[in-house]
Amino acid sequence: MKAQADFPKILAPLFTPMRYKIMYGGRGGSKSWGVARALLIMGAERPLRILCGREMQKSIKDSVHRLLKDQISLLGLDSHYEVYKDSIKGRLGTEFFFEGLRHNSAQIKSYEGIDIVWIEEAATVSKSSWAYLVPTIRKEGSEIWVTFNPELEEDETFQRFVVHAPSNAWVQKVGYQDNPWFTSVLRDEMEALKERDYNEYLNVWEGNCRQTVEGAIYADEMQDAMTEGRITSVPYNPSLPVNTFWDLGYGDQTAIWFIQKLGFEYHVVDYYQEARKKLQHYIKVMQGKPYTYGTDYLPHDGKNNYLIGKSVEETMLSLGRTVEVVPRASQKVDALNAVRTAFPMCYFDKDKCSDGLQALRRYKYVVDADTGRVGKLPLHDINSNGADAFATFATAPNIMWNNYVESKGFGTAGKVSIDYNPHEGVQ
Repeated sequence: MKAQADFPKILAPLFTPMRYKIMYGGRGGSKSWGVARALLIMGAERPLRILCGREMQKSIKDSVHRLLKDQISLLGLDSHYEVYKDSIKGRLGTEFFFEGLRHNSAQIKSYEGIDIVWIEEAATVSKSSWAYLVPTIRKEGSEIWVTFNPELEEDETFQRFVVHAPSNAWVQKVGYQDNPWFTSVLRDEMEALKERDYNEYLNVWEGNCRQTVEGAIYADEMQDAMTEGRITSVPYNPSLPVNTFWDLGYGDQTAIWFIQKLGFEYHVVDYYQEARKKLQHYIKVMQGKPYTYGTDYLPHDGKNNYLIGKSVEETMLSLGRTVEVVPRASQKVDALNAVRTAFPMCYFDKDKCSDGLQALRRYKYVVDADTGRVGKLPLHDINSNGADAFATFATAPNIMWNNYVESKGFGTAGKVSIDYNPHEGVQ
């Protein structure tokens, strides 16, 4: 077919074959708009199977379905495409599919014949999601297109495709400066933010990485861990047991940290998360790892009856595990402060704990969208489970308290007087 369409010049390489096409930058750069147009034009010329994904997609409203629908009309391609509730099909056989990556590994693996996958809002895509996706898109000549506004330099997507870009990749930073249709409304909005909050402007409009996520709960602790070299390669010590620390998710994720105690240090050697799986799945995963296990520490709801009349604790005990249920902190602030106390003693394996570290970096307080005011309670989102599992570790009495006593040289007998404020930690 012959078609003419306005298109940002900077995105012209989208029409040149390349395994990876990476577009990142600030707001107003027309990245998503340009990708949608390119895919629709290409799909009107020849049959393509196109998967449109993002890390989380609870419904089709979370996808780029509406963007593609609007662009079909703007491009005058209504006679070439049929728009359905959860898919789009072209007259020549082109098909658009829409999926979330997190919690959906089995479905993602079914898309072997995909020609192009477009991952939108990719800044938060986890290492495990990329590990599922990339090998699945293996058709000869298949391509992976990625668009995102950067947040943290440590994010897996930024590291994978910008800092350590593959050799067969086109990587382009795209900003409002590259958009010939940048509106006066957007320009006024940009200038207002530039004057009000320059650092926020640099992230939102210039596409520069933030130092921390707005409202990040463990920003200082994560920064200290980085500068002190405690996010590094942490080998498993086969002479020591590995304890596991859990947060139990059912509709959302179950998260597990794998930690060894070595003197006064905690070596965080591994992390695993998955959703909508039965308990036996996690036991099988654990058994597949080369660790000698000590105790599985469950959160307080490990005593609840979730599995055929048995609690998670009872089920794990019946499977031969050693289990301890950690009491719930009386206040959320106590659990947060326990984590802050634990952080300086922890060394994290940067590769095996990548998804867990991302959860800790992105775990944040609720931020009022209108006022920008940071609240007092954590936001419950995809990062909560990993952070809560780490709180299970920090609040486990047989772990942190014993370590504190040993570090002060008190020994195990007798009594000691300790100044303690539950909102500030041990003095």
